[in-house]
Amino acid sequence: MQLFDTHAHLDDRSLQEILGPLVLRASEVGVVQIIAVGTTADSSEQSIRLAESYDSVRAAVGIQPNCCHEVKEGDWDRVVAQAEHPQVVAIGETGLDRYWDDVPFPLQQEYFQRHLCLSQETSLPFIVHMRDCETDVLEMLREVRRSGVLSGVMHSFTGSLETAEECVELGMYISFAGMVTFKKSDELRAVAAAVPAERLLIETDSPYLSPHPVRGQRPNEPALIIHTAQCLAEARGITVEQLASDTTANAQRLFQWKREDK
Repeated sequence: MQLFDTHAHLDDRSLQEILGPLVLRASEVGVVQIIAVGTTADSSEQSIRLAESYDSVRAAVGIQPNCCHEVKEGDWDRVVAQAEHPQVVAIGETGLDRYWDDVPFPLQQEYFQRHLCLSQETSLPFIVHMRDCETDVLEMLREVRRSGVLSGVMHSFTGSLETAEECVELGMYISFAGMVTFKKSDELRAVAAAVPAERLLIETDSPYLSPHPVRGQRPNEPALIIHTAQCLAEARGITVEQLASDTTANAQRLFQWKREDK
């Protein structure tokens, strides 16, 4: 059984001293591919260095919406240049967030638009952060879809079934993290059960969102994705092996990264 963790912040300080054992533990449960996701220009650079160091890791580069107000002169140009690196397979994490009130929303929208355009220019898929702003994200995705093909993933999805359905219609994949395993997440599991098999992805969002039954464990890490896979398989009425096969094939197709040797 092979698993693909489509979203992990491996550059996070809480993971730095355990990266070697972390990657080994992941491989022991079948996690053979991991996307290290950047949140700033510096974080993206670190993610690239990790991808250069570990065969099972590739990088995504971008500026997370809650970090847009910290951008320094030249940072966006760095991200654009980073997108050309051979170990980079995605743009992001980008998107919008109305939960936190640290970053002016128009600034978030400006940077989301930049990432969407960069995705189309590079033909790399983009990774969307969406919190308390489903309508805003959908409006921007619809607009960009009018000018070209959308290729991306709604990461750590917690939205409604209607939003998931429209995202799929627009060409997006839907990824679920540890929150779908929480005991009170019945509605989210119902959404996950309804996503078409060919558009379903899984992730850890490490070091955050440790899944049930290890919800209290800190930090979260890619090896724990097995719990999310088991939960989704049960919700969808299939075996965990089938769930792993479907989601890994989907991720390999989206990120154009297929490991023939594993």
